[in-house]
Parts: sequence; C-alpha cells; structure tokens
Amino acid sequence: MNALVQRIVFRSVTNSFLVINAKSRLHCPFREFSNFGESMKPRVYLTRPDVAQVGIDLIQDECELTTWFDESPVPREELLRNVAGKDALFCTLTDKIDAEVLDQAGPNLKVVATMSVGYEHIDITECKKRGIRVGYTPDCLTDATAELTIALLLATTRRLIEANEEVHTGGWSSWSPGWMCGQSIKNSTVGIVGFGRIGQEVAKRIVPFRPKRLLFSNRSERPEEAKQIGAEQCTFDELLHNSDFVILTCAATPDTFHLINAASLGKMKTNAVLINTSRGTLVNQTDLYDFLKTERIRAAGLDVTTPEPLPLDSPLLTLQNCIVLPHIGSADVDTRKEMSRITACNILAGLKGVKMIAEL
Repeated sequence: MNALVQRIVFRSVTNSFLVINAKSRLHCPFREFSNFGESMKPRVYLTRPDVAQVGIDLIQDECELTTWFDESPVPREELLRNVAGKDALFCTLTDKIDAEVLDQAGPNLKVVATMSVGYEHIDITECKKRGIRVGYTPDCLTDATAELTIALLLATTRRLIEANEEVHTGGWSSWSPGWMCGQSIKNSTVGIVGFGRIGQEVAKRIVPFRPKRLLFSNRSERPEEAKQIGAEQCTFDELLHNSDFVILTCAATPDTFHLINAASLGKMKTNAVLINTSRGTLVNQTDLYDFLKTERIRAAGLDVTTPEPLPLDSPLLTLQNCIVLPHIGSADVDTRKEMSRITACNILAGLKGVKMIAEL
C-alpha cells in the first residue's frame, strides 16, 4: 500500500474502514458495494452548492448531480421544479421537505439526506409512508456544538460583547472596580436541560470551571453518565429554581415547544443566565424579552431563534443583556466537512440498499 494512504476506524453503525488518500479526501464506506452503471446513474439534487467539496465529489463520482447555483437557501419554486424525477435529495435544515416536495419528486425518489442533526424540516411520517429512506448527521457535530455552547455561556455571563463595544465606542475611559462585572461559573449551580450527546459534552466542559452543583433534567434516567460526570438529575422545575445558569440542549419536539415561557422564566433566579444552542422553538421570545428588559433574569445567550435569521427589528436585538449568534453551533471547518461527507454516504447507501451511517 502507498505510504501516503492510511486507514482509520470510523465509528458508525457499519463499523467500516475509511480511507484517507494523499489529498486527505475521506472516502465513503459504501464504495465496497458495486457502482452504478453509466447508463443507470441515479440523479441527485443538492439544494445548495456551498457544502464541503468532499460530499459533492462523492456524489459526482457515482451519480448525476444537479445543484442550486446560489450560496443561499434554494427558493421553494426552484426546489419543486428541480426535484422532479430525482432519485435522491441532498438537503439542509433550511429546506422544508413536505408532501408537496415528495409529490413533485415522484416515485423515483428513494432517499432524502439532510446535512444536519435536526430533522424537523422533514416530514418523516410522509417519507416512511412512501418508503423513502431518510439520513441525517448526528454525533459528528456534538463537540463543535458543545464548544460553542461554552463560548456563548462565557460571552454572555462575562459580558464580552458588551465590553468589546465599549472599547470601540469610547466607553472605556479607565479601570473601575464595578465596571463590566459579570458572574462566575465557579461555585455556581449549572442546570442542563436535555442530557443527550450534546448535553453530556457540555457538562464535561463545565466541570473544569468548578461549579458547586451540576444539575440536569432529562426524559430518561442517565445514572451511569451522571455518575461519570458528577451531575445530579432533577425535575425541570427543580433545575429552574436552583440554577444560576440554565442551558438548553434538548431536541425540538411538540413537548419542548416554548418550554421556556413566562411561567418557566418566573421560576428562575433573578441572577439566572439562559443559554440556548438547541432550537429557537424552545423559547417564547416575547416572554424572554419581557424578563430580560425588566431584569427578572440576568441575561440570555441564543445561537438559535425563531425565525432565522432574526429580523433586525426584533426587540431582543435592542437589549445589552442578550447575545444572539447566527446559528453557528456546528460552524467548525472539519465538522462541516464531515457533515457533508456523511450526508453523501447516506445517499449512496440508501441508493444501494445498504445500511446508512445514520438513518431515521
């Protein structure tokens, strides 16, 4: 074997070996299965051209690829027009894949693969009814999202954005003992709502800051994980009452819609900081604005909002105690490459009738 080629183990449901060649291009574990003949290449529609090249290359090697040309979400009418007759759809969380899209695609459509861990933009029930396989990209963005969560927490509680603005606008005149003081994580109580992959990784990164208590609420018991990290499971209400920092890392479901509202905000401490890196639908933004404006909670840091992008006239953007980021939880170069690769591999696996790396 060429010395430039090395093998690494990819932890997936396939337990397959991947290959990195001299150009550092990650191959797909489903290359071992037969390729499609030239006369029967499947047709794939990619909803935007600015995904990492590795995914595009994998698809183009074996399929006929059509792509929306602009580096922006594909307009609805373009999606409906170009999905017709396709065998697979490579989409992102900005694309609503519903019965209308599936109808327009027609009976050839076998696979819908989204380059995201969230899949609320896809009508899963309708896909299953039609025998369409659905792939997504969990796991690979866990660390990047957990890192961003900690960064947003620190930026919010230590008032970093506000302090930086003072430097640029002349507000920094001299050192002052009470100026720009924030709230330390050390000796605090941190509550994490949702203790799945991302919640656990956030918890692990919180531990070195030496909080007094690390609480979490979750639908299911997590005794082993909690013991390893040193976290305590409690009810959602107990978490709200006791936490200095409330971090949302749970999925968007009907049960979590507006989980944070006037009632739940009213149970939080007045010095509490809310962080949301999950989905915007978890928070009633009108209620959050009211509590931040009247200082009934200390601050909030949001990487996700409803809608996205957040309109420039949103009241939240008028508050100094609210930091809003443009949904960049997984915006790490290597993570986005891996998301693109896994999405392409899910498509190839679905078209070849074998197990995907991650399937819903």
